Amino acid sequence: MPKEIEKQSPRLSDAGKRQAALISNRRRWFLVILLFVASTINYLDRATLSVALPQISGELLLAPAAKGLLLSAFFWSYALMQLPMGWIADRFDLRWLYAGLFALWSMACGLTGLAGSLAMLIFLRILLGVGESIYLPGSVRFVSMTFPPEKRGFPSGLFDCGTRAGLAIGAPLVAWLVSHYGWRNMFFIVGFAALVWIIPWLAVFPRGFSQRTHKNPQAAPSKPLTFNRNLVGACLGFFTFGYYGYLLVTWLPDYLVEVRHMTILKAGMLSSLPYLVWTIAEPAGGWLADRLVRLGWSQTRARKTVIAIGFSTGLLMIPAAFVGNLTACVLLLGGASLAGLAGANQLVVFQSCAPPDEIGRWMGMGNFIGNFGGILSPLVTGLLISSTGSYAPGFVLASVILLAGIFAYGLIVGELKPPVKLV
Repeated sequence: MPKEIEKQSPRLSDAGKRQAALISNRRRWFLVILLFVASTINYLDRATLSVALPQISGELLLAPAAKGLLLSAFFWSYALMQLPMGWIADRFDLRWLYAGLFALWSMACGLTGLAGSLAMLIFLRILLGVGESIYLPGSVRFVSMTFPPEKRGFPSGLFDCGTRAGLAIGAPLVAWLVSHYGWRNMFFIVGFAALVWIIPWLAVFPRGFSQRTHKNPQAAPSKPLTFNRNLVGACLGFFTFGYYGYLLVTWLPDYLVEVRHMTILKAGMLSSLPYLVWTIAEPAGGWLADRLVRLGWSQTRARKTVIAIGFSTGLLMIPAAFVGNLTACVLLLGGASLAGLAGANQLVVFQSCAPPDEIGRWMGMGNFIGNFGGILSPLVTGLLISSTGSYAPGFVLASVILLAGIFAYGLIVGELKPPVKLV
């Protein structure tokens, strides 16, 4: 085994060390960067609808409840696909699996420009969700195969921060494209141009890398998912995080247009600030927890502390909903986006607590539960807007739900280690 890999992976299992030996340090970090780019494209594709929604709803005459339904459609398939996708990511070659599903979601985004009805828009958003379902189980599985537990925070935060980078870049970019070329051409450009990503992915990812744990992973017997309090607590915490985060993803541009009376272009520009804060906060939170572990903190104490700090900043969403000054509102939304500090460490919780051969399934289960927040957040917020005429109740509810996540990680999740196998 190369000395470089052996030194960097002291806590990997024997099978994990054999996996890591197949890939150089430079290549694994290049693949993490590619996963960051994929997550950026992933959320850029999601942002297309929310940024273009005012123009789409004007053309198709969509009421607030219908807009909420459309915004949530992606999450129906995305959430449901997490369970089978976690199992698939644990057993099949990530090289071709990720490439194929990346192509599917990019095509679904591009073809949205042809949609002429609410039903067709919903169908294509569902198809987008199927393709993007590989993102988190596959990415987390890759990091767990190539980094030891105490060093997983930063690479996890780095690839996942692309989710908000996609919004930070995408909100103004999509707004500019919609303003200059219309929403249909915007979908064509964003969706089909992304297909270029597949070329470096297939060129750099080692052939058969993720299949070496089993001689024939497709034929490996399936066993029931290991179920314990750590899985329950992590899933509940991920639900609160999802509900809060997806409120920003789905309703923020529309809020700035409808309540703060901005143009689509200006709303896209200003909504990028909270997303940019989140982009920086997530790898920073992962790095901070990794650093605390190196200073002598336990994995459990370090990860839970940073998660609690991140979740607490979500309370800034409440004054953001009521303050009259636009600058103060945007700054408070930026502060509320420091919730991103918790993101990477939540992913490490799943990686650290799952049995080594179930990491994809644990992450799939967590993302399945977490994305119920993605389904409920736009729907509930849309209903609250329709019934109260205000966005404020939806903002307050999201903050309270996120705060409850601190108790899920603090009281339900125990020590961050895999369950002991009984012989």
